[in-house]
Amino acid sequence: MAKSLPSISCVFGTDSINEEDVEPKFKYQRLANDLKNMLNADVISCSAVHLKFLIFGTFRGRVYIFDHQGNSVYSNLSISERHTHQVAVNNINVDHKGEYVATCSDDGKVNITGLFSCENNHSLNFGKCIKVVSMDPESKAHIKRFVVGDDKLILYERNLLKKLKPCELCSVEGSVLSICWHGNFIAWASHIGVRVYDLNERCSLGLIKWEVPSQERLENFRCHLRWSNNNTLLIGWVDTIRVCVIRKRNSIEASTGNLPVNIVDPISTFQTTFYVCGLAPLSEKQLVVLGYRKEKCSSFKALRPVLCVIEYKMNNSEEICTDSLTLRGFEEYTVNDYSLGGLIEEKRFFIVAPKDIVVASLIETDDRIEWLVKHSKFEEAMELIAANGSNVTVLSVAKLYINHLLALKKYDDAAKLCLRMLGNDKVLWEEEVFKFVKCQQLRSVSAYLPTSNECKLDPHVYEMVLYEFLKFDVFGFLNIIKEWPSHLYDGLAVINAIHDNFRKQHANQLLESLALLYSYQGDFESALRMYLKLQNKDVFQLIRRYELYDVISKLIIPLIQLDRKCSFEILLDKNKIKTEIVVNQLEHNQEYLYWYLDSLLKKDPNNGFQKKLVFLYANFDRKKLLPFLVRSKDYDIQEALVICKQENFYPEMVYLLGRMGGVEAAEALNIIIHSIRDIEMAIEFCKEHDDNDLWNALINEFSKHPEIVTKVLDGIVDYVNPAVVVEKIKMGQNIPNLRPSLIKMLWHYNIHGEVLSSAQQIQLNDYFEIHSEIVTKQRRGHHVSYEQLCSMCQRPVLMIGTHYNCIIRFECGHVYHKPCTQGKLQKNCTECYLWNLAVEKYV
Repeated sequence: MAKSLPSISCVFGTDSINEEDVEPKFKYQRLANDLKNMLNADVISCSAVHLKFLIFGTFRGRVYIFDHQGNSVYSNLSISERHTHQVAVNNINVDHKGEYVATCSDDGKVNITGLFSCENNHSLNFGKCIKVVSMDPESKAHIKRFVVGDDKLILYERNLLKKLKPCELCSVEGSVLSICWHGNFIAWASHIGVRVYDLNERCSLGLIKWEVPSQERLENFRCHLRWSNNNTLLIGWVDTIRVCVIRKRNSIEASTGNLPVNIVDPISTFQTTFYVCGLAPLSEKQLVVLGYRKEKCSSFKALRPVLCVIEYKMNNSEEICTDSLTLRGFEEYTVNDYSLGGLIEEKRFFIVAPKDIVVASLIETDDRIEWLVKHSKFEEAMELIAANGSNVTVLSVAKLYINHLLALKKYDDAAKLCLRMLGNDKVLWEEEVFKFVKCQQLRSVSAYLPTSNECKLDPHVYEMVLYEFLKFDVFGFLNIIKEWPSHLYDGLAVINAIHDNFRKQHANQLLESLALLYSYQGDFESALRMYLKLQNKDVFQLIRRYELYDVISKLIIPLIQLDRKCSFEILLDKNKIKTEIVVNQLEHNQEYLYWYLDSLLKKDPNNGFQKKLVFLYANFDRKKLLPFLVRSKDYDIQEALVICKQENFYPEMVYLLGRMGGVEAAEALNIIIHSIRDIEMAIEFCKEHDDNDLWNALINEFSKHPEIVTKVLDGIVDYVNPAVVVEKIKMGQNIPNLRPSLIKMLWHYNIHGEVLSSAQQIQLNDYFEIHSEIVTKQRRGHHVSYEQLCSMCQRPVLMIGTHYNCIIRFECGHVYHKPCTQGKLQKNCTECYLWNLAVEKYV
C-alpha cells in the first residue's frame, strides 16, 4: 500500500530535518504494489514516464512496465526474452502514442519493441556501448524513426522496402550523452556542450558550450534535456540550468551570411546550490528540479535528495520551495542514480532512485486546506475554499478557527469571526456562544451577537451575557443595557439580579441600569426615582419620551433641584402640567416658588398667581418688585403696601400710595421728603399728580430750607406760580443761588410768552388761510344731475322747456327751484332748518 511522505524543508550544510511553517507545493506517495517485488529483486538503471504507464530498465538488463500505481501491465515486454539486454539498460524512450519502446545498453544492442504488436519490432547490434536512443515522438503509423547516439548522431528511418536506412546527422566531440526529440528539433549533448539539430533544414543550429566543473569531468554528469513547449528547451547539467528559445532569425541576422533560419537563444541561465538530477516545467516561469546535494554528512555519505520549485527570470532565479526527500538507500547513491520523470498535464512528477520511486503531485485544494488548518493558517484556508471550492466547508474551518483563537485567548478576534461567518443562523450562534461561556468571555462576543428580528437568540443567551457583565464589568453592563433592545431578555430577571448583586462602589451605574430597565418595563415612577437618586438629567428625556407629566406631580421639587432650567421647560407648559399643581407643590419651598412664578410671569403675564409675587419679590429679589408693581394690576394694593411697610421699601411705598391718591398721596410725598430725602423725586411726584395740595405741601416744607428753595423754583415752572414760592421767602433770609435761579425763571417765562405769542400768530395765519380756501371752494360751481329732486316740490330740478330750470343749491347738498322758494327762504336751507328744530324739540 502506498505510504505518504512528509514534506520536509531542506537545511543546507547539515542533515538535520526541521519542518518550516511554509505551505508545501507537493504531496508525496511512494509506489509499491507489484513494483515492490521488482525492486526487491533488481535495481533500476533508467526509466520512462508516459501518460499510460511507467517503464523501468534495470541493471540486469530487464525492462518492466507498470501502471501509475505500481501494478504490472501485461505487454510484449513480459513474454519475450529477446527484448532484454545482457547488461544494464542505459536508456529507455517511448513514442507519443505509447505503442513502441526503444531501449539501449552497454551490450551494444538497440531494441525497438511494440508493446502490443510485433509488426515493426527491430533489434540492432552496434557492437559497442550505446548510451542513448530516442524515437520520433510524432511518428505516423508504420513509419518509425529513431535516433541513436554513440560517436555519431545517426537517424534511422524505414524506406519503401520497410528496411531501416541509417543517416548520419552530426559528428560528435566524444560521444552522445543525452538526446531529447520534439517536433523537428533534436537536442543532444556531447562532451563539450549541447546542440540542437533542425530536421527540416538538415543542419545544426549551433553549439551551447558548457562550463566544465572544477576537478570534475563534464561527461561524468548526466545532461538533462526537456522541451517545455514547441520552441523552449530546458537544460540542466551539473549545477547549472539554462532556458533556451528556438526563434527565427530577424532580417539583420539573416543577411549576415548563409545561416539557418532558426537560432537557439538562451534567455535565462542560473546556478543551483545542488547538482541537477532532473527537471521539468511546472508553469510558464517555474521549474521543478530534482537535486543532489553537494555536501556530505559527517560520515561522508550522501544527504537526502531535494525537490525544488524554482522561478527563473532573466539571469537569476528564486527558490519557491524546497523539499528534502527520504528515499531508500539515499546515503549510497550518486548524482547519476536519480532521474525525474513528469506528466506535465497532470502536474505529477516521478522521482526515481535505484531502489525507490516516489510520486510528487501538486497539492490539491483539499490537501492544501488540510495543511493550512494543521498549521493554523485558517484565513488562507477559508479564502482557498471560497475561491476554488472544496469538500471541506468554510464553516467547518471557521469553527476550528474560533476554537484556535479561544485557545490563544484572542477572544475579540474570535467574536469578530463569529460575526463574519455565522450570519443569521441562530443554531450556529448558540452553539458557538457556549464556547465563550466556558472561557467566561461572553463580554467579548456581546458586541457582535445578533439582535435583529431576522436572528434573535434565546433570551437566556442574552441574560448570560448580562450576568457576566454584571459580575465583572458594571460599566459594560450599563452600556449594553442602553444598546440592546429590551425584548431580547427578561427585564424583571435582570432587575432582580441587580438587586442581588448591588455593590455600593458601583451604585451610580447600577442605579442608572435600574432606571433604564424600569422604564423598559413601563414602571416609569420607579425609573424616575432612580434617575433622581442619581441626579441624572436623562430623567427629563425620559419624561418627554413617555409623557410622564402625571407621574412627576409628586417629584417637582427633586426635579428642580436636579436642573431648574430643564424642569421649568416642562413645568411652564400648562398643556403638560397644571400651574395649580406646581404652585401647590412649591408652597413648601418659597424660593423655588419664586423661581417658578417669576418664569411664569414672563411666559404668561396674565396668570392668576401674581398676588404671591409681591411677597416673593420682596423676599428674594427686591429689584424686580417695583417694576412688577408698576407693570401689573393683578395684586392687592393694600397687601402690597403692608409688605412694603414691613420691609421699609420706600420707593415701592411711594408708588403704591401714589396709586391710591388723596391722603395717601400726601403720605407718599411725606415719605419722599423725610425718608427718601430726594427733592427731585418729590418735585417729579408732584408733577405726576399735579395736585395743588401736594404743591402747597411741598412748598411749605421746603421753604423752611433755604438751601433747596432754588431747586423748588427750578422745578415748579409751568406748574405753580413762582410768586407763591417767592412769597414764602422771609425778609433777610439768605438763599444760595437765588439770583441765578430767578433770572433763569424770568428767562423761562419770557421764552414761554414768546412761544405762546408765536403759536397764536401761527394759529391766526392758519385760520385765515383755511377760511380763504373754504370761501373760494364754496364759490365754485357744483354739479347738479337730472336725478336730483327739488326739496320743495319733489320734482326733478332740471326740466326742459320750463321756467323751473333756474335753481338754488345749498352747501348741505339740498337743491330747490328758484320759483319754489319765493318769499319762503332767505339764506338757509329750509329742510335743514326744520330738521334742527325737530331735533331741539326732542332733546
